[in-house]
Amino acid sequence: MPKLHRKRSLLVKAESSYGSSSNPSGSANYLEVVDLEITPLESDEVEQETIRPYVGNYPVLLSNTRVSLSFSVYMVGSGAAGTAPKYDPVLKACGLSANVVSSTSVTYTPASLATQDSCTFFVNYDGVKHAILGARGTFTISCAVNEIPMINFEMQGIKSTITDTALPTVTKSNQAEPVIFKNGNTTGFEIFGFAAALQSWELDFANEVIYRELVGGTKEALITDRRPSGTMVVEMPTLASKNFFSLAEGTTTGGNLYQHSGGAGNIVNISCPQTDLGQPTYEESDGITMLSLPFYAVPTAAGNDEFSLAYT
Repeated sequence: MPKLHRKRSLLVKAESSYGSSSNPSGSANYLEVVDLEITPLESDEVEQETIRPYVGNYPVLLSNTRVSLSFSVYMVGSGAAGTAPKYDPVLKACGLSANVVSSTSVTYTPASLATQDSCTFFVNYDGVKHAILGARGTFTISCAVNEIPMINFEMQGIKSTITDTALPTVTKSNQAEPVIFKNGNTTGFEIFGFAAALQSWELDFANEVIYRELVGGTKEALITDRRPSGTMVVEMPTLASKNFFSLAEGTTTGGNLYQHSGGAGNIVNISCPQTDLGQPTYEESDGITMLSLPFYAVPTAAGNDEFSLAYT
């Protein structure tokens, strides 16, 4: 019987011990995602380049074998203030730490990376189950007017078993319904204290994720660095209102924040409080002159404070 590509599921659960399966279940750990893709065997290929009296391909050995996984989630809260969204283990496995205020908020900020969280994924393609252990990764946030805001994850992990296993019975929880990125739902946007008219906003958290498998060492996906940056597109204001060209040439940093709300328990606040601007360029939209502003999220001397993602 052919496997139906639309019949897929993803389960995820934080690991208490790196690389040891946390055994996520369909009832407690189902994550609703879009654009789910898995590379079951991602490897470096080593050719056996032996000298021989004929031509043709060399045999290939696979080394450094790991699993790559990508998927997106709607940028939504859990539906209850103070309760983490369902993708909490994935955010933490991408180098964020969470501060929970009961019944009020969950705020994610960059971790020091001295210790790193990880998670187990069970990905099922219509009866073929892939277990991925010790997964860590990076993410992007993509928001554009009249579209659903998304968080896009790219993960790497240790290959475990691939088995014939029936699709799990799943229960959706702690993922509220998404709302469109538009005037009214999205408010409070400011860049360097200026309330610009925003068309789109994107951030690449840009973790450097490597996979290491040394003799006598540990198979491990590891985050070694991050360089968060992004791009926003705004209506071009008068220079008297805000001169983004002089700000880009200068050395000062400024605020970069907005709120996206689907109601209590589904409010997302994003902030890059020390934003450094790159090279502005012009764009056109509906006959209107727009300004594309690349930016860099910069930490203070205290460190680990260049970004926050708060759910209320």
